[in-house]
Amino acid sequence: MAINVVRFEYQNRVQWGVARDGRITPVQGSFETTGDFLRSAEAQALAGLQGETLNESDVAILSPVTRNQQFICQGANYRQHMIESGMNPDHKTFNMIFRKASSCIVPANTDLVRPAHVRLLDYEVELGLVLKRDITSATEVTDQNLHEYIAGITIVNDYSARDVQIPQMQFYKGKSYRSFGPVGPYLCLLSPEDFPLLRDLRLLLKVNGETRQDDNTANLVFTPAETLTELSGVQDLHAGDLLATGTPAGCALRIPGPAVVKLLQILPEKKRWTLFKKAQARRKEYLQPGDVVEASIYSSDRSINLGMQRNLVVTE
Repeated sequence: MAINVVRFEYQNRVQWGVARDGRITPVQGSFETTGDFLRSAEAQALAGLQGETLNESDVAILSPVTRNQQFICQGANYRQHMIESGMNPDHKTFNMIFRKASSCIVPANTDLVRPAHVRLLDYEVELGLVLKRDITSATEVTDQNLHEYIAGITIVNDYSARDVQIPQMQFYKGKSYRSFGPVGPYLCLLSPEDFPLLRDLRLLLKVNGETRQDDNTANLVFTPAETLTELSGVQDLHAGDLLATGTPAGCALRIPGPAVVKLLQILPEKKRWTLFKKAQARRKEYLQPGDVVEASIYSSDRSINLGMQRNLVVTE
């Protein structure tokens, strides 16, 4: 049974609790980090948690992933998003991995601050996987044993300054500005029987009420098990670390077709990126101050519902 938990602040104390129908049942104990909490938490045990409850509206909901944890991301992991990003899905046969700074992690409903020099601010709703245990050696993760490595899932929005990321070839820099990584509101802890639903989750993002992204995790190219297997051969992972699994099509970014790209490549670099920024600036989909971005993820039967993120775009 999937259980939503929250990390929250109430009366100057940070706690964890089980969220049900707008109310929170606090979990006894003190847990400084997401890893600390997950090393002791089990979805099945928390399902029966009883006690006094609090209204969600009376507490400050925090990110369920603390800033000490690694923030690892996959890029171009939905076929149509590859195409709109200028990639040929039949030629891209590698798993694109990058990092975001953990300092960009903020609560789900935090204002999104657009840096003064950024004009091409983009959104990317993503399913976030939160690790259950440490992985410190090459490990074969499969769909059958995935529940041994993943504790739960959450909503991530991988906000991106495209006018930094693309011309400077700086994924880390362009995606790591403070407030560019809202996480939550809920961390949904999964029992082994819930894991098949990871291939049936709808990702929905709206800007000012208009649907911009709408897809299903059934269309992921590299699965969670494949990605964890690959990552384990490269680096150590720890309980509480966050893996964002990529965004569907519908971003503001549009890369020109192959013929135009080939033409641009013969231009001096400064001229090339000036034209790129000018063309992108004509797209009305990029976020502006005052815009409201809403992101949600849920299964078709609603047995998994990760809540909603709501971010107001503000100036620096």
